[in-house]
Amino acid sequence: MLITLLSLLLFTAGPLLAREVPFLSAHVVDEAGLLSEAGRNQIEEKLALFERQTSNQLAVLIVPSLEGDVLEEYSLRVAETWKLGQADLDNGVLLLVAVQDRKMRIEVGYGLEGDLTDALSSRIIRNEIAPRFREQDFDSGILNGVEAIIQASQGSYTPEDSQSLSESGPGLMPWPLLLIFGGVFLIVVGTFTALGFFTPGGAGWFLYIFLIPFWFAFPIAMLGVPIGLSVGLTYLILMGLARIFFSFTKRGQQFHKKYGLKGGSGSGGGSYSSSSSGWSSSSSSGWSSGSSGGFSGGGGSFGGGGSSGSW
Repeated sequence: MLITLLSLLLFTAGPLLAREVPFLSAHVVDEAGLLSEAGRNQIEEKLALFERQTSNQLAVLIVPSLEGDVLEEYSLRVAETWKLGQADLDNGVLLLVAVQDRKMRIEVGYGLEGDLTDALSSRIIRNEIAPRFREQDFDSGILNGVEAIIQASQGSYTPEDSQSLSESGPGLMPWPLLLIFGGVFLIVVGTFTALGFFTPGGAGWFLYIFLIPFWFAFPIAMLGVPIGLSVGLTYLILMGLARIFFSFTKRGQQFHKKYGLKGGSGSGGGSYSSSSSGWSSSSSSGWSSGSSGGFSGGGGSFGGGGSSGSW
């Protein structure tokens, strides 16, 4: 009985013990006093100009300590509380630094995840911020990180990565993982692609369309955006032409009649149905930045995209 009561007490008190989200008063909130006044003003002006020019909202939060909180959980809680970015664009970014923990994180809103990817966020932390922090040059570290985030959101950040290609694949995924995930992708998605190729009628068209997101998303995640897009477009064009050939030419129809899967015709006795389950995210937070004036978030949403690091 006593153990049950203690467990219940700890469970209900957990949220109360979590680190408080500070008030959003400016683009740079330095609760640890890490930055010099000149450095903080320079970064604040740069972020304000960036927001005016693009509507993207980038904020920096520096705290003395996480106070036992998990970095990723606290970062997401701050981003959701501050609601950085515009509500219809979700174009917010948070750079969080916990000084005593020697940890940092870039939290990226939904709308910028395509430009400021997890891999690119990791590079920015590793190449731009961490080296300056190790030299105790915190002003330059934050400034370099902010400039790199701005460039990445505009598609112009090209870092010199210290990790060699012999250790990682084109998309920053280590070669062993790349081989494992690549093999699984080819087996699973490749099998369904082959089924789509040999399935006549409407079922074949359904498989072709159904697999399009997979042929884009997985190659981009494994190989990076340029190569991944090329792979996806190759599937889109070649399989599309194949479907047209099989559906509207006599030779293609004869091929499917001879080699195609039986019972796959859209007019056959069997019927195919698909139920699509989508991902939906609704962010409701009991927190509020409560800004009565000055800088405030615009209602943007976050889903945990970004990267963490240390120095």
